[in-house]
Amino acid sequence: MSSFIVEGGHSLNGEIKIKGAKNEALEVICATLLTSDKVVISNLPQISDVRNLINLLSEMGVKVKYLSPSEVEFQADDIDIAYIHSDKYRKKAESLRGSVMVMGPLVSRFGSAILPKPGGDKIGRRRLDTHFVGLQNLGASFNYNRETHTYEIVAPEDGLKGCYMLLDEASVTGTANIIMAAVLAKGETIIYNAACEPYIQQLCLMLNKMGASIEGVGSNLLHIKGVEQLHGASHRLLPDMIEVGSFIGMAAMTGSNLLLKDVGINDLGLMPSVFNRIGINLEICGNDIRIDQKEIYCIDEFIDGSIMTVSDAPWPGLSPDLLSIFLVVATQAKGSLIIHQKMFESRLFFVDKLLDMGARVILCDPHRAVVIGAGKFHCLRATDMVSPDIRAGIAMLIAAMGAKGTSRIQNINQIDRGYENIDRRLNKLGAKIIRIED
Repeated sequence: MSSFIVEGGHSLNGEIKIKGAKNEALEVICATLLTSDKVVISNLPQISDVRNLINLLSEMGVKVKYLSPSEVEFQADDIDIAYIHSDKYRKKAESLRGSVMVMGPLVSRFGSAILPKPGGDKIGRRRLDTHFVGLQNLGASFNYNRETHTYEIVAPEDGLKGCYMLLDEASVTGTANIIMAAVLAKGETIIYNAACEPYIQQLCLMLNKMGASIEGVGSNLLHIKGVEQLHGASHRLLPDMIEVGSFIGMAAMTGSNLLLKDVGINDLGLMPSVFNRIGINLEICGNDIRIDQKEIYCIDEFIDGSIMTVSDAPWPGLSPDLLSIFLVVATQAKGSLIIHQKMFESRLFFVDKLLDMGARVILCDPHRAVVIGAGKFHCLRATDMVSPDIRAGIAMLIAAMGAKGTSRIQNINQIDRGYENIDRRLNKLGAKIIRIED
């Protein structure tokens, strides 16, 4: 496993530009399967999850042309349907969580799809019922192949048909899959309790530019009128809000002065206000954020004096991807904080490594942790860690940067899945991170 050797205690100084959003990239790349025309996507982050999904589409027959490292042209005019039924496809798709979102486009345009159990972060149950039920509502049928451990999804001979559906949960990837299936379905589809995250809004805007008819974008009630075909378009990704939160956390933990460029301030939801509630100094300058954290920060209390609680919720609530960052940042604050992770039951299990570093954290159950801040910089001590997933990995990196001594973080391939050249970018700002390739 590749590792980071991190020498803690170094402040950061300078400016850093936020890369394109990983979660949006996975959605809109899959949407290129809906047309035989050319689709150009720009501001793509150069991360392993994006590269792997592009490679998967390329092996399916999509023509991929790099116009620059972050701008790619896709043309799905000669898809090899036989490849989708091969063992090679199954093995490649099951290693990548984003592969689940090829299901909607393939069923909608080509009439069938194969879905192996997708990979990704090991953060607890990540059920796919919303995807399946949504496509079934549109007329698709499912068959589970016990020999290959794959789902076979087939549209009726006369194609998918629009309908009204109430989603059992506001699943982001589930909503994306259903939208991509519905844009080519016959008639009108109404999706209630749809996810409305900025990345879903971006997917809808891109599809509308391609000729789709989607109304209600930005709300949880979408009206989609099916069209016969889509055409090409150009699309630019939003900045990655999780990367924004990660760099704010790093600046806070290291007592740094950082300017975050092009953060997409209108698409950050509650994140800036929650950082303010735990004492982080954020100065919003147009579309940039400056963090100048020279003094230790103090966590607010609720008006009645009770302990502040930070919890995740569907948009515009706080993303669950940010909670590990808030947890680590709170370890050296003045005051206490309750972290309530509602959506995944295994995402707080990295807390044991923070305990090894001297953090004062009580893991109440799989969903809740109480953090009692030490009230001083560099209150953590260095240790060896293994990254279990992207977000826990970046939280470990933040902890190591703010600790005393030199830490080792193994399995950093998980971090690379979501953060482009994170060690090089941070070293330019004053961090001391060495990458060890095993």
